[in-house]
Amino acid sequence: MTGLVYHDAYLTHGDPHHPENAERLRAAVGHLKASGLWDQLQHLPPRPATPEEVLWVHTEDYLEELELISRQGGGSLDADTYATEETYDVALLAAGGCLAATEAILARQVRNALCLVRPPGHHTLPNRGMGFCFLNNVALAAELALRRGHRDQVSIVDWDVHHGNGTQEVFFARGEVQYLSIHQGALYPGTGSVDEVGLDDGAGTTVNIMLPPGAQDRHYVEAFEELIIPLIHAFDAEMIFVSCGFDSHANDHLARMCLTNSGYYEMTRLLVELAEELCEGRVLVVLEGGYDLQAMASGTEAVVRALMGLDPPEPEQLSFAIHPSVTAQVDDWLAQNIALHTDRLGN
Repeated sequence: MTGLVYHDAYLTHGDPHHPENAERLRAAVGHLKASGLWDQLQHLPPRPATPEEVLWVHTEDYLEELELISRQGGGSLDADTYATEETYDVALLAAGGCLAATEAILARQVRNALCLVRPPGHHTLPNRGMGFCFLNNVALAAELALRRGHRDQVSIVDWDVHHGNGTQEVFFARGEVQYLSIHQGALYPGTGSVDEVGLDDGAGTTVNIMLPPGAQDRHYVEAFEELIIPLIHAFDAEMIFVSCGFDSHANDHLARMCLTNSGYYEMTRLLVELAEELCEGRVLVVLEGGYDLQAMASGTEAVVRALMGLDPPEPEQLSFAIHPSVTAQVDDWLAQNIALHTDRLGN
């Protein structure tokens, strides 16, 4: 059974004119209901994360600052990240929803799950929110699996088009968490180069696959088949977490990748298949970015169908042509990534 975390409270945070707004979730939820998939999922009630849980990965000073800003009616954390009066409580409920889903998977109430939560989290540093993010939802969920799930190692796969600098920093020097990101290069937040591989106990557990604009479904699938899946297998992960951004979709205006719903389905399917082999199917998918409403809708359906073991959705057709030189450049970058990481990691 596939679980789903969602709550209408997730709609209350933020500015309707900001790219990361409530319409994103309305599009995803509305499409799942219209498709009939909504009623086939096991709905898991979220709970607020406790301050003690948040302090697993964030500093006390930052949590107090976030609460104060919200209680005073809101304010900017940076040029892109604005807290409203509701943000602190909604961020706790988003993080707690991911914790509740992790608990349900570990208790075998569901085999895998999707968390349709906002605000997103993978840019949140231990001491600072940024990039539309306030609490690091996926990092907290992974931490719970390690602390309360009696797991020795977990993997986080991040396919948001932007590098998850916050998640990387939380686990950069820790050997029990493998962080693998595939993202567009030369894009916000400017991190995620191939030489960022971890420190101390975490040396070798961070893998960044940076691709140029124009990467398509087949490039992402090849990266999964040649790198991400073998690396998780070698790491022997006991649970797999996904930072799932739909901003790598061809229609998303904040980046320049060219994924379709077929790519999201295949990436999810490959992880589900691996999890069945490695860790009794334990996969948790956590929503991150994605700012085109139709892409949000079709991508969410694709991920849910893969989690449930259903056939793929009807494939989408690109509304524009990709010049052969663009594809050739992505081919070359991907080949270099595969060669570099395979050589460096000894696989």
